[in-house]
Amino acid sequence: MIKVLVAGFRGSMGQKAIKMIEKNDDFQLVGVYDPKAEDLSPKSHNLPDDVHVYNSFDQINGKDIDVWVDFTVPKAAYPNTKFALENGIHPVIGTSGLSDDQLSELQKIADDQDVSGIIAPNFGISAVLLMKFAKEAAQYFPDAEIIEMHHQDKKDAPSGTAINTAKLISAGRKEQPKPVKTEETLKGARGAEYDGVPIHAVRLPGYVAHEQVLFGGDGEALTIRQDSFDRDSFMNGLKVAIQKVDNVNGLVVGLENIL
Repeated sequence: MIKVLVAGFRGSMGQKAIKMIEKNDDFQLVGVYDPKAEDLSPKSHNLPDDVHVYNSFDQINGKDIDVWVDFTVPKAAYPNTKFALENGIHPVIGTSGLSDDQLSELQKIADDQDVSGIIAPNFGISAVLLMKFAKEAAQYFPDAEIIEMHHQDKKDAPSGTAINTAKLISAGRKEQPKPVKTEETLKGARGAEYDGVPIHAVRLPGYVAHEQVLFGGDGEALTIRQDSFDRDSFMNGLKVAIQKVDNVNGLVVGLENIL
């Protein structure tokens, strides 16, 4: 039985994670965490009586928890992950927006504490496959741009999935892209750039999580796209991450490391 704590449990993803955990015979929901939770009674949050509600790190004993699932915000995910690692809890982080410096520091802590973990910019299997295919395509099409589309309430832009896709495209290139000579007549028209890959972030009502990668070549083009229409689609990836986090080495970024 894998004992799981969910941070950010009052959000939409946190609620779906709780339902998935409660339906799985191999998992046990032992706690939830939110520093803004004033009422620590599980009944007040529609939780079973044996689930602990925490609003402070001081209340949490790492020996009682195997996996820390995190669907919070970047500002909270960093200290949450650090706490989990320092207390022997395997973090499974679904929050995007951590900086490269933060990731490097967390990976060092994981190595020092000998605790494995997973930071998944996206738990959707289709998104993981898109990133994998994009890296492979970049060998033949070094000229690429990313358009990512999310709901209007998403806190970070660009998305962690888009940034990770850009990293993989850069790693997969065998040659550098052709220089773009376009001059912006409106600042920001060309989007942001990460590792030499332009990223355009769309935030609109009605969207959930979508991404497309455009590759251009001499006389041809390739488009790879994935769409997540419902947050339930992320739960299969989360289930696999909880099951396999103990088998990875260190703190890895990307669900593709365990598929």
